[in-house]
Amino acid sequence: MPELVELRTPGEIDAMAAAGSVVAACLQACRETAETSLDAGVTALALDAAAAQVIADRGAESCYIGYHPGWAPSPYPAVTCISVNDVVVHAIPDGRRLEPGDLVSVDIAVTVDGWAADAAISFVLGADPDPRLLAMIDTASRALDAGIDAMRRGNQLGDVSAAIGQVARAGGYGLLKGHGGHGIGREMHAAPHVANEGRRHRGLELRSGLVLALEPMLHLGGKDDYRHLPDGWGVATADGSMACHVEHTVAVTDAGPRVLTVA
Repeated sequence: MPELVELRTPGEIDAMAAAGSVVAACLQACRETAETSLDAGVTALALDAAAAQVIADRGAESCYIGYHPGWAPSPYPAVTCISVNDVVVHAIPDGRRLEPGDLVSVDIAVTVDGWAADAAISFVLGADPDPRLLAMIDTASRALDAGIDAMRRGNQLGDVSAAIGQVARAGGYGLLKGHGGHGIGREMHAAPHVANEGRRHRGLELRSGLVLALEPMLHLGGKDDYRHLPDGWGVATADGSMACHVEHTVAVTDAGPRVLTVA
């Protein structure tokens, strides 16, 4: 039996946008903390603390703390996922010092008044970033933009997936196998799954009120395989190639796509 896909009212989408503004502020705080404190020995834990402070100050709640899907060995212990270099997603922040040249991906979701929003950014630390990494992040961002542009009433879910995958593959990048975006609303993860590759004119018809979290996950390697870190949470590229992750929560509206995870 197919999973239920729920549509949101304009008022509910506004409520999700309120959560999205908190997510955007958290991501900005994480990036600023990483960049301004790099020379002092900043850690992923420090970035997580910066996001936690924003969440507390804005009266939001973390979607991550205590989150325990069936495949995970334990409840998640932090408010962010901070993945570094060859780790693509779901990494638990730790006390390892971040270094110039590190590729950092920060993913966060919060609720405000019971409505969720989810987004991620990737950036390279230091004054002399590897141009290959910047190009990959740029391609991921363009793939995300293409997916957002396809979120129009009357299109189909395959149009969104195809738009993301076409940009990523044209750049020569791998895409993390079996991972993609998702529906979102009262829960952080809801139907439908949004693959990062697909065929146009296939799948669910997009209707006003559909809200999706789109999240391209690109890597430099030639294969899409992955491995789990020993903690059972972090997902890294199987070949050790560098990876990035970008994400926005987006609503289909009568006026076109509306990105909800902006300041």
